[in-house]
Amino acid sequence: MEPLNIALTVVGGLVLVVGLLSSPLDRSWLSAPLFAFLIGVALGPHGLDALDPMAWGDGKRLLEQTARLTLGISLMGIALRLPPNFPFVHWRSLLLLLGIAMPVMLLVSSLLTYWVLGLPLLLALLVGGTVCATDPVVASSIVTGGVAKENLPEGYRHLLSGESGANDGLAYPFVLLPILLLSLPPGDAWTDWFGRIWLWEIGGGTLIGIALGWTAGRALQWSEARGFLDQPSFLSITLALTLLVLGLGELLGTNSILGVFAAGLAFDQEVGGKERGEEDNVQEAVNILLTMPVFVLFGLIAPWAEWQALGVQGALLALLVLLCRRLPVILLLRPWLPALRDWPITLIMGWFGPIGVSALYYATLISSRSGYDLAWTAGSLVVIASMVAHGITATPFANRYGHWQRRYRSEAR
Repeated sequence: MEPLNIALTVVGGLVLVVGLLSSPLDRSWLSAPLFAFLIGVALGPHGLDALDPMAWGDGKRLLEQTARLTLGISLMGIALRLPPNFPFVHWRSLLLLLGIAMPVMLLVSSLLTYWVLGLPLLLALLVGGTVCATDPVVASSIVTGGVAKENLPEGYRHLLSGESGANDGLAYPFVLLPILLLSLPPGDAWTDWFGRIWLWEIGGGTLIGIALGWTAGRALQWSEARGFLDQPSFLSITLALTLLVLGLGELLGTNSILGVFAAGLAFDQEVGGKERGEEDNVQEAVNILLTMPVFVLFGLIAPWAEWQALGVQGALLALLVLLCRRLPVILLLRPWLPALRDWPITLIMGWFGPIGVSALYYATLISSRSGYDLAWTAGSLVVIASMVAHGITATPFANRYGHWQRRYRSEAR
């Protein structure tokens, strides 16, 4: 029981510190994910050796499930934070980001891995699939908080939130395709990919999420109309809906990550802006409470020896992925993305496609399903690079854009 009590002490203390110092941390270079990771490193086998997750069982499997829960609750918060009509009004922008930008980011990351590490193409695709999605947990720290709300336009923040919410689940087929091709004959692999993965796991998971979200929203209205609902119960209802979709989706063999986001959007159509302030509080609580455990755990099991074995090639891959995976794609798509009305916000959108919890989830998922650990080694290294690069630049870039925008408006007058 001692490791459990140490873990509870660390997480509780971290959440308390981050909560009390949220404004200074929000305006500093040290992001909450990086702070939590460093604490995990300090307490792990490579630091004080106070906690060793490997003694609790399979550390990567534990990280996979922790990341899945973190993603689920974060995606529900994002869906509730978006205006109810946003997916319908801006569907063209979302379609471009999900249908064109994400597959291109997958190919760019895979080709970079193929070139830098010299891997077979299918193994390179595993790494590319791991890092192709924009992480909703880390992205939320960029689009929420005082600095973002003061300086960054609302349209940009909603677009990044919508993209990161949807592409987490939609990255799943691209992660599974190379696994299937490595384990099955090509004909069977493609049939399974189209039939089971796309039709049932993606399509079925989305429909189940929509049905559960719509039902929960209607049930909330019914309960409110009869005076059965105590207002503070709203938070517990949304959390319960998240857990229901995550659990039922897995039991039915569907993509529960995408299902949660679909459920949140459907639920929001029914509740229609009610408790919008509380929904923002849900997201802020998720950023503080759930970011801590997953990144502390990442710090505890970080594969330092494997990173060292990659050497200069690993560092080069991480740098090239951050520079080439997203920015050129967003620049090319800018004419068709109305929210990116000026070049500075386009550059910010192209730069801030953080890689975090979703990459950790898919890296550990690949390891457990295929036995290939290279996606975990390379993917987690890119996560570290993203945490440092995006954590250091988030506040300065947002402040710089806000200063530019205010000066532009004053000159226009």
